[in-house]
Amino acid sequence: MMSIAKGTLAALLAVPAMVAIPAVAHAETPPGCGSAVQIGSTAHIRHDGQTFASVKQFKGCGKNWAYLFVWAGYRSSHRTWNACVAVADNSNRTLQGTQCRTQKKEIWSLGANTLAHCTQAAGWIPNGPRAMTGERC
Repeated sequence: MMSIAKGTLAALLAVPAMVAIPAVAHAETPPGCGSAVQIGSTAHIRHDGQTFASVKQFKGCGKNWAYLFVWAGYRSSHRTWNACVAVADNSNRTLQGTQCRTQKKEIWSLGANTLAHCTQAAGWIPNGPRAMTGERC
């Protein structure tokens, strides 16, 4: 379990998710899990005047998963980028399964044993903008 300072999680939780029309999951499948379904809304991270990434939360294989997809328009106009994704466990105010990557168009969190908790998917650019999906309990 990865604990973070209360102020950091509070800052993530305080930023309202940029919500678009809920999307149906297509080919997104967590690594090592054969089947998952999106839960809650899709959030979007905006950076440099354009949509940087979509953030989604999934449930499957007895776990919650966070997913971040960097949009093609951003990838084509930027040589490099960093992004992180995690499941925010609102029951104990921690981030679970955090994964950060450089120049990856898709990032999955590790699976979080949080199905019995209220959670959100959190995605962010280190030291930059962030977004969170709606809370699911």
